[in-house]
Amino acid sequence: MTKLSMRHLRYFEALARLGHFGRAAEDCAVSQPALSAQIKEMEELLGAPLAERGARRIRLTPLGEAVALRAREILRAAEEMEGLARAAQNPLVGRLRIGIIPTVAPYLLPQIVTELTRRSPELDLRPREAVTQKLIGDLLEARLDAAVVALPISEPALTETPLFEEEFLLVRPPEDAGKPPPNPEALRGMRLLLLEEGHCFRDQALSFCELSASPRELMEGSSLSTLVRMVGAGIGVTLIPEMAAAVEARSASVSLTRLPEPRPTRSIGMVWRKSDPLAGRLAQIAEIIRQTGAAASAFREPV
Repeated sequence: MTKLSMRHLRYFEALARLGHFGRAAEDCAVSQPALSAQIKEMEELLGAPLAERGARRIRLTPLGEAVALRAREILRAAEEMEGLARAAQNPLVGRLRIGIIPTVAPYLLPQIVTELTRRSPELDLRPREAVTQKLIGDLLEARLDAAVVALPISEPALTETPLFEEEFLLVRPPEDAGKPPPNPEALRGMRLLLLEEGHCFRDQALSFCELSASPRELMEGSSLSTLVRMVGAGIGVTLIPEMAAAVEARSASVSLTRLPEPRPTRSIGMVWRKSDPLAGRLAQIAEIIRQTGAAASAFREPV
């Protein structure tokens, strides 16, 4: 007699999370008919429907919602058992799914991958770039093992380990080079370019300038590179994290300078689930990233 399997649970969890058969099949790396057949078999085994099929999305039945919750718990427990087995063999061997925010990834991820690969060639590193909210959600659902984000996160289920501090730098048109840097009050009178909503760096910049987000007062960009190029075109000024300086200063004709005291800073750290059996391994990896990141955040103003 056929019984419920981990495959059933994995496929149904993806369907419940994504709300769409096609996207769930892609997430599980199987064909849509194969996933649909497994869901149908699961419903037959349970003797009741788990989802209402719609033209665009599926809607879980009350039973489906309860099963989805239990499926996530079971899959998370299975992941942790596999982690225990890996840790018993070698703490720096096996898969590592690590998330990283967009204002850190382009400037630090290549060095992280290089250094971790050099020190632990048998580590199967799987990085993912996304905004903080998405990374924390995936981390709590055990779809990630750790994430490099701006602290604090203040999530009780997560361990937070600070890695390094870095300042915010002011990006101005080249003709402003040598001028005294503006204080927060003066910045509020300038056209400030910011990242789109969802980026924690946007919120930090707004906080430093003591501004509320208003589309009429602010201009937005999708990346730090876009913002710097907009400054080079004479559209306004922006703030970037210190580690981005070396890369972004080459992308457009702009001047970079430190702001007056008290200078704005952010704390970059690594977070992981407190329940993760590989916490010791993650602490080792955090130390490697700390050393790598401290070297990357070294901006020197031109003489």
